[in-house]
Parts: sequence; structure tokens; C-alpha cells
Amino acid sequence: MFITFEGSDGSGKSTQARLLAHSLRRAGHDVVETREPGGSPRAEAIRALLLSGKAARLGALAETVLFNAARADHLRVTIRPSLARGAIVICDRFADSTRAYQGVLGKMDDDLLVAAEAAVVGDTAPDLTIILDLPAELTLERLGARRETVGEAADKFEEEALAHHDALRQAFLDIAALAPARCVVVSAQAPVEEVAKRIFALVMDRVSPEAGRSAPRPAKNTDGRPKRQR
Repeated sequence: MFITFEGSDGSGKSTQARLLAHSLRRAGHDVVETREPGGSPRAEAIRALLLSGKAARLGALAETVLFNAARADHLRVTIRPSLARGAIVICDRFADSTRAYQGVLGKMDDDLLVAAEAAVVGDTAPDLTIILDLPAELTLERLGARRETVGEAADKFEEEALAHHDALRQAFLDIAALAPARCVVVSAQAPVEEVAKRIFALVMDRVSPEAGRSAPRPAKNTDGRPKRQR
């Protein structure tokens, strides 16, 4: 099973992905935790370039190419081999983030994004995408508090204005509306423990101790829907 977490920065994706992995391991599953951009040595090198903001001066098209190059290596090195051996893969961000950031905020052509995703992702679409939803005002509050607490510098994607965070939130909600079988929107305003319990419950509705280890993965379209069987 391939599970992805999406949402604005500060919504708790990394924390919830880690908590879900811990709970699934306790339930007896083989779990691989990974992230995007990154997840493989070459993809991590591209991540450093992207988050530094240096690629931004080249425009949204260049960023899209870099994200997809990192994703292709990530899939080849980490995700597909893990799924092939029967592991549950949990990824902090995936192709939906490219749709939201480069598509909506970067105003990239939708046809180009769809074609690139189809070429790179192919049949390895997520089985479940958990979108953590947070109002833009709370996103900015959390990002500011995080930087003050840990002395963390803002990366390129965290420096956007309130209107951009609001547009990003709506982009993820629109993605969820277009793929309701794959995407589940979870409010990130509740305490961390409550959010984690809800996520674990909805994941366990889709898996059992045996599922994810031996069950075959159905072929999917790039939007996460099962392909028609001919």
C-alpha cells in the first residue's frame, strides 16, 4: 500500500507520517518512511537545490522538471522496490504537491503537468492520500512559531504571503474533490494525538495485517483511480 501525506507547510505532515508509521509497525506491518523532494541520494541533492530557492529564478517550468527528475529517481530507488516486497510506503508529499505548487501557484500548464506525472509516476499512484487541512492564518502562525522555537531559517516555499498559502490550501482541497476515492481531508487544527488516531483508524479501514504484504496492487491511472480492466 502506498500512502501519501499532503497539505501546507506547518500542517503536521511529517509528524503524522511518523506517528502513522509507528502505529502500523506496532500492528505488524513492514513500513518504509520517505519524503519528497528526496527519498533517494540523487533526489536529496535536488531537494537541497529546490528548497534553497536557487531554482526559483529559472521559473516554474524548471522547478517542475527538477521535481519530476527527483521523483523518477525516488520511485526507482525507494518506492517501487519497497512496494514490490510488500511494504507499506508512507511518503511526506508526492505528485499532488507539484500540482498545487507549480500548477496553481506557479501557473504551469495543466496538460504539461498531467503528461509529466503520467510519464514519471505511471501506475505507481498512491492508494491513499491524506490531506491535512489548515487555514492560511494558522499556517503562518505555526511556521513562525517553528522558526522561533528551533531557530530554523525559512525555505523558499515558507516565505510566501498569506494569499499564496490560502491559494495553496484551496488547491489541495480541489485535488481532494477531484479524487474522492483516493484522497481524505483531515483537519489539522485538532491536537496531534487526535489527528493521529483518526488517521490510523481510516488507514486500518483499508488494510489488515495480511493486506499490503501479499495482496496484488491494482493498476491505476495517475489520478489514483483503478484502470478499467479489458
